[in-house]
Amino acid sequence: MKDTKLEVAVLAGGCFWCTEAVFQRIEGVEVVTSGFTGGTIKNPAYREVTTERTGHAEAVKIEFDTTCISYKELLEIFFATHDPTTLNRQGADRGTHYRSAIFYTDERQQKIAEELIVVLEEEKIFDQPIVTQIARFENFYKAETHHQDYYNQNSDQGYCQFVINPKLKKLNSTFKNKLKKEIQN
Repeated sequence: MKDTKLEVAVLAGGCFWCTEAVFQRIEGVEVVTSGFTGGTIKNPAYREVTTERTGHAEAVKIEFDTTCISYKELLEIFFATHDPTTLNRQGADRGTHYRSAIFYTDERQQKIAEELIVVLEEEKIFDQPIVTQIARFENFYKAETHHQDYYNQNSDQGYCQFVINPKLKKLNSTFKNKLKKEIQN
């Protein structure tokens, strides 16, 4: 029996349906939960978050096995599957709740995130500067049930076809070796 060491990563890359679908397919990711973080009120509802008055971002809480994948590898996937150069926006999704953000749980995660952004900037991976917020993780509030496992249950829906599918296609081509075995086949 393999020893597992679970760690938590909290990432906001625009719509949480997209981010959730990406990380559900990664080997070593045990649980992905869609929700809200980085705001000022407790336990907000989706309709409150979309008003932009709560300060929350749509985010995912990822529980992952560090013996299979590292925090840095998760961040590399994160940066490759959303646009970290657009402030408060991902494609047609606009608003502060769609911001790009990394919510670190300890100083090690903060350092890894900051160092990776420096490398991405130095290597000019993106045409524009990275605007991803790096903030201390404080609270995570699980989104309503119909937001959980959204892509897997609604993959024929238009948003899934036109917004999420291209992200998954990029994931499959760029990180094929990081995908769960059942996804690779």
